[in-house]
Parts: sequence; structure tokens; C-alpha cells
Amino acid sequence: MPFKIKVFCVSMLFVLRVLSSAAQQIDYPATDQVAADFKKLLERPRVPLNPAFDVIQTDSVIIEHGFIYSEKNERIPILIYKPATGMRLYPAVIFLHGTGGKKEDNRKFLYQLVKRGIMGISIDARFHGERIAGGAHGSREYVAAATAAWENKDRAHQTHPFLFDTAFDLWRVTDYLTSRPDVDPNRIGMGGISMGGIETWLAASVDPRIRVIVLDISIQSFQWSLVNDQWQGRAGTIRGTHLQAAKDLGDSAVNKQNVKAVWDKLLPHITGEFDCPSLLRLMAPRPLLVLGTENDPNCPLPGANIAYTSAMQAYRSKNATNKISRDTTPKLFHTSTAEHFKMALDWFSKWL
Repeated sequence: MPFKIKVFCVSMLFVLRVLSSAAQQIDYPATDQVAADFKKLLERPRVPLNPAFDVIQTDSVIIEHGFIYSEKNERIPILIYKPATGMRLYPAVIFLHGTGGKKEDNRKFLYQLVKRGIMGISIDARFHGERIAGGAHGSREYVAAATAAWENKDRAHQTHPFLFDTAFDLWRVTDYLTSRPDVDPNRIGMGGISMGGIETWLAASVDPRIRVIVLDISIQSFQWSLVNDQWQGRAGTIRGTHLQAAKDLGDSAVNKQNVKAVWDKLLPHITGEFDCPSLLRLMAPRPLLVLGTENDPNCPLPGANIAYTSAMQAYRSKNATNKISRDTTPKLFHTSTAEHFKMALDWFSKWL
């Protein structure tokens, strides 16, 4: 088959899937109500940030490695790459790692931001990297924390280590950045890959201080995944938790019902008003780039189409369709590409 025909067939398939997915959208509460509800769910007592950093300077970059506090006993390790061009107000981008990763995984991206005159920031998500004594072991501690949250019987002290708690941390990181004398508070962006992308759409959707957003292999519809029995990829990111939940509920295997039970407890309303198709609406008219792959089992394309269609409707209503863009790489599974790496950098450069 000639190359052009291949591209045409993939494009037509993509269009048909978008049209099919759009028909499955549901009505969500008004965006103001969704934002208020999400902030209320995640909010907890604010404490002084108490930043502390070590600084290393080279000819091309200033590297800061330290931490701030988001809660009384919750310290956020932070890595900052800053242009070595003298004191002035810089645009800043927070970029987040995926499941089992760490902030240092993003050093190449942070350095490329610096080359474009942008301050780059990365943090360790909860139960990742330096947030584990002695260093994290992939996603082992993350899954253990999610399992403990599932088994917790104290409703007054329910934690949400699976995605939600790190979203709160990102609000506090943004608090810190806006307090710095070398950051332009009107030019802050956020992006991430996989888990980091989900944490981005959770946090940035309701935080207008985040002016530019990039989401890589991370948009989806949790609701669509359940209804259409395509939950396996997402559940696999905390497989041990789902296995324990199945056992606790008397099931012989992980299934749609016990997956929903875990999501309902660890991610309240993630199949409703806090699902991606609902929260992406809140980003309009801020510049939003969505990157993905055609055969991603963690973010099934039909569910991702629902989310993007919902966002596009919001951008269209605000005459801002020039500020939203999407690229879906054909055939690939759950992976970020070199092309998407460059597209993310270009998007931040364009809009910050």
C-alpha cells in the first residue's frame, strides 16, 4: 500500500473514532462547580513552604536541588534548572515523571528548556524518588501506599496517594514558584508523561496560574474504560492494590466491579465530574497540547477522543481553537516519542 494511502486510512480511522466517541459524552456539572468541588476534596491545612536548596552553577545552567513542604510532614524534593544569564524574570515549566520514575528522569527536558530561556522544574511524586527513605524501588512503595489507602477504615484520615495527593503538591510547588523573585508568575507552564500527565490535568485544570499545559500519553476517560471493559492498562499501574482489593471483596480475580471500588475510594468521582473529559474543559482558553499514541492500553484512544472532544468544545465556545492542538502517533503503545519531546518544548516556547 502506498504511504499516502496508509496515512489516509489511519486518518479516516481516527476521525471515525472521534465521531463515535463524541456520541458517548455525558453531562457534567458546570465548570465552576467542578473546580470548587475538586479543590474542596484535595485541600488540606497549609503550612509554611520553608524552602531549602543547594546550588551548583556551570557555564550554561544553574542547578538547584532541594525541597519545600506541602504539608506538616510532607516534603517535596525539587530539581530546578535555571538559565545562567543573570537575574531576571524567567518563564517556568514544571514537568513530571511517570509511574516508577523520579525527577532526575526529566533532566534532559529541563536542560532543553534552559536552552530556550525557560526555567525547568521537576519534582518527585509521592512515594517516588527521594520521598522514600533510602530511595524508591520503582513503583513498589507507590503501590504499597495505594493498597494501604484502600484498606484504610478511618474515613476522617483517608489519603489519596494514587494521583490526587501529588496534584495538591503541585499547587504548593506553584505557590513556591510565584514567590520566587526570578520567576514571572504570569508565565508558568506544566506538563508530564503518563502518571505525570494525569497529575498535570488534575492540578492545572483548576489552577489558572498554570498558563500553558502539555499532556503526554495521559488523557483518557476513566468512565469509558469501565463501561467498555478497557480498564486493564490503567489498573495495571497499581496492580498489587487491585489484587488486594479483589481478595478483600471475595473475588477470584480483578474485574470491573472491584476496579471501580478502588477508584471510588482512592480517586473519588474520577468516573464522574473529575474525569478527564470534565476537567479538560476547565483549561480553555489556556494553550493546551495533547500528545498520545494510537494503541495505548493505559489511555485507550476512544476514551481519549471523548476527553479531547470535550476540551475542543470548550475551546470553540471561547473562540480559542488556535490554542489547542493534538498529535496521536499511529500504531505505538504506551510510550513517549522523540517527536513528542520536541513538540512539547516547542509548545512551551511558543506560548510562554
